Amino acid sequence: MLQLITDRPLKYTILFLLIGVFGCKNEKQMNKLTEFRYSICEPLNPKIIEKGTIGKNEIISAFSSFPWKKYLEQMDKARESEIHYSPSIEIENKENKNGLAISAVGSPDNYEFYIFFKRPKMKKRFFGLSEKMDNQYVSDLRDQTKQDVLDCLNALINNDLNFLEQKFK
Repeated sequence: MLQLITDRPLKYTILFLLIGVFGCKNEKQMNKLTEFRYSICEPLNPKIIEKGTIGKNEIISAFSSFPWKKYLEQMDKARESEIHYSPSIEIENKENKNGLAISAVGSPDNYEFYIFFKRPKMKKRFFGLSEKMDNQYVSDLRDQTKQDVLDCLNALINNDLNFLEQKFK
């Protein structure tokens, strides 16, 4: 039996099969980790619009093609009582529930973004004597540029939670 394992072609075949079997399992796990859900808010629509599942390769495009300026123009022309939301898009990792909500504020020709980072986080209570998990913990950043948003979206897509935690300190 040992002689078979040291046989070079068989050894490489076994190695290839092992990589293939474990690689498929890991790839399936990675795909599961990178399933995202997204929704949008239109300023004059009182309902949040669930868009369903979005692939990680489609997220940047969804953000870039979102009609931020059009919705801000609608807000400029509408009465305050007709406005329900700022134009927004939310992306959430289905597996770990980390997500970003991005809203545009300002004038149609000069706007910025607010980024909200939602994730489960342990929170201290009673002067730090106990902790409780907050599954909907949210931090926000204001006055963000398009590049700031793209950096955060890429971190979410790549599950780079360290980057996001540092950015939202």
